[in-house]
Amino acid sequence: MLLRIKQNWFSNIRADVLAGITTVLALIPDSLAFAFIAGVNPMISILSSISILILISFFGGRSAMVSTTAGSMAVLMTAMVATHGVEYLFAATILTGIIQFLMGVFKLGRWMSFVPHSVITGFINSLAILIFISQLRYFENQSWEMYAMVGVTLLMIYIIPKFFKAIPSPLLAVAAMTLLVVFVPGSWQTVGDIAAIDTSAISWFHIPVVPFTLETLWIILPVALSLAVVGYSETLLTQTIIDEMTDSRSDKDKEMRGQGIANTVTGFVGGMAGCALIAESAINVKVGGRGRLSTLVAAIMLLLLVFVLDDILNIIPIAALVGVMLMVCIEVFDWSYIRQIKSKPLAHTFIMVVTTIVMVSTHNLALGVVIGVLMSVLVYAYRSAAQLDVEKEVSDSMSVYRVKGQLFFVSSNTLLDQIDFADSAPKVRLDLSAAHVWDHTARQTLDKIVARLSDKGKEVEVVKPSKQSA
Repeated sequence: MLLRIKQNWFSNIRADVLAGITTVLALIPDSLAFAFIAGVNPMISILSSISILILISFFGGRSAMVSTTAGSMAVLMTAMVATHGVEYLFAATILTGIIQFLMGVFKLGRWMSFVPHSVITGFINSLAILIFISQLRYFENQSWEMYAMVGVTLLMIYIIPKFFKAIPSPLLAVAAMTLLVVFVPGSWQTVGDIAAIDTSAISWFHIPVVPFTLETLWIILPVALSLAVVGYSETLLTQTIIDEMTDSRSDKDKEMRGQGIANTVTGFVGGMAGCALIAESAINVKVGGRGRLSTLVAAIMLLLLVFVLDDILNIIPIAALVGVMLMVCIEVFDWSYIRQIKSKPLAHTFIMVVTTIVMVSTHNLALGVVIGVLMSVLVYAYRSAAQLDVEKEVSDSMSVYRVKGQLFFVSSNTLLDQIDFADSAPKVRLDLSAAHVWDHTARQTLDKIVARLSDKGKEVEVVKPSKQSA
């Protein structure tokens, strides 16, 4: 037990602390943006991010994965907040947490294994594109200084590690740009310019002010279910990606229970639901974060910036933060897949492209995943059906049909077409010993074949398939 605690919390202290501080730089503009999307006070999003980060550090199933408020979930809240008010959002957040906790209890994390690599690649590339698009709004009506600072920030991020690696280069780049804003006059846009950080309205415990009636439940239940499903999809896909980046395995069901606890408690502090974020998680891991301490430090640093160091927070230039997010876009996008696209199966590439287009055009990650998975299932079904092989051996007394492959609703008609019902042989043997019968449609097709042959006056023998098929 002590060894596990040391491994998860204290085996990488220096790198985890620096990674957590660096991650906050990406969290700040995103938290503010997600609040604007949902139509709530920016402090609600920031408080939610702090709450979720602290709780997921202790209860999550994947160390170093960053969970906070999310744009994919914020868009699902907009209509309810506009129609019923923010108190219903708090209630929906609590219900979302309960649903996600039950997802973990009933081990629904295993379903993520049904998501193929082409869909995961589409998910990664979609997020990179969406992050890039989200940063463009900061360039509207800005002077050349904005573009110059973004460019210099990116140069520093990539050049500094060639000479100095003790401190993450994004952290040094943002610190340098902040000092530039302080000492060099210019038309710099800062965090304080885009949102007023007011901590006076914060409540650390809040029971949603809604009627405790069935009517309220029917209002919040559809939103909570949508939030839970989107949170499930984005969290577990991000978890799969971070597992690959760190060459490790983590418990998806424990992660869902942790997300459930985090969102439930966050609802009771007047917050909005959240999930894992690939951008912030990628930053955390790429700059050295590996343990739970990295996400806890990110939460504490965000807490200090908002409640103690708000003067510093307000002068951080947006251009520097945009530079960090553009670095994330570059790092997250799967360039290797693009370089090797000619060697990839055409069907996989098509699924990846369609998944990406759906996600980017709708901003709905769950919808893109569902469509990608369904397309993959159809491709697999088509290929499995094409592999059904029916060999016929004919003699004067018997016709033998040897069936090999997968027999299911797609391929059953192929078998039916191969049977010669006008055959003159008095006996027919249907050999299914090398076939796998998957579903009721295949069984009905076999019954139909036997019945039609019997009606022709033939003696039918069926060699049973495997015990599993039977």
